[in-house]
Amino acid sequence: MALGPRLQKFWFRGALPRRGDGAPAWFDTLLFNLLTPISWLFRGLTALRRLAFRHGWLGSARLPVPVVVVGNIIVGGAGKTPLTLYLARQLRAAGLRPGIVSRGYGSAQEGVAAVSPEATPAQVGDEPLLLARESGCPVWIGRDRAAAARALLAASPDCNLILCDDGLQHYRLARDVEIAVCDVRGLGNGRLLPVGPLREPRQRLAQVDAVVGNGMAAELLFSAKAATPPLFRMDLRPASFYGLQDPSRQCSAADLAGKRLYAVAGIGHPQRFFRTLAELGLTVEARAFPDHHAYTAADLAFARDGVLLTTAKDGVKCAAIYGGEAWVLPVDAQLTPDLSAFVLEKINGRTVAGHPGLPGVQE
Repeated sequence: MALGPRLQKFWFRGALPRRGDGAPAWFDTLLFNLLTPISWLFRGLTALRRLAFRHGWLGSARLPVPVVVVGNIIVGGAGKTPLTLYLARQLRAAGLRPGIVSRGYGSAQEGVAAVSPEATPAQVGDEPLLLARESGCPVWIGRDRAAAARALLAASPDCNLILCDDGLQHYRLARDVEIAVCDVRGLGNGRLLPVGPLREPRQRLAQVDAVVGNGMAAELLFSAKAATPPLFRMDLRPASFYGLQDPSRQCSAADLAGKRLYAVAGIGHPQRFFRTLAELGLTVEARAFPDHHAYTAADLAFARDGVLLTTAKDGVKCAAIYGGEAWVLPVDAQLTPDLSAFVLEKINGRTVAGHPGLPGVQE
């Protein structure tokens, strides 16, 4: 078994993997013991870095518009991009003009770059491309989110709010609102990398402005006596399928009944997508791929004798390499209570009328 799946076992299954007789597998026990000191070191470095930003030893860029960061403390996807898309739509409906910045994981771009809806995933990354196509907002990418945000504001002077997709640990960008997202995997075994899946200690959740549980009650992340930030629940509701090659075509789950169905997902938690298909009454042959997987035609060849189903995030990558019948299942985020109203209240007091340029940036 490869190292990645072994780590996943004691990240998310609560204990060391065990043999059939119940005894820990010797290799996994050895691996766990070897990685534990590295986890302690990672914890110390993480705490030191956060302390350095908090006390101003390392500089943060303060933008002239409010900044809302959406992220998580667990590796992999937990629903950050659907939540960012929800906020973009809701804030636009409220009269704001948000822009979005993202890391652009998997892109070939150096420095910062604008994301065109006509770009390819290889150029800008799958999630930024999806956001550019679906949000109606200007989207910029860059490893340095502060630099990407400055470039966005310079290019779009009417933008009056920045949404940062997956930037909770990017402290170089000062923020007004922090939102952490968790899904049904919770916090795994509660340990930091590489022994566990956490990027920061679980106590970090108590320091953000809001915690969103994706398909779960966020209260489950905290002990009964712990003080908690405002908690929200997000449910991702499937919309109508649309054609991979022609998004103007739509179909329902009933239209797919009786067909030979295949499904692929390369997201943070692919089982969530496959479970949604099952809840729609569809029986599929499913194949999971790593998050941000760069698909090849060979990856999808197994579906040629049937109908391929995939996620919106995977769809932007599969469209160029798959010519068979294929449908994309988008999801709409529903938040309880209204997270956008909470964000609007939090940023009240910071100007959202526009910005006169960038002289207000401080580092």
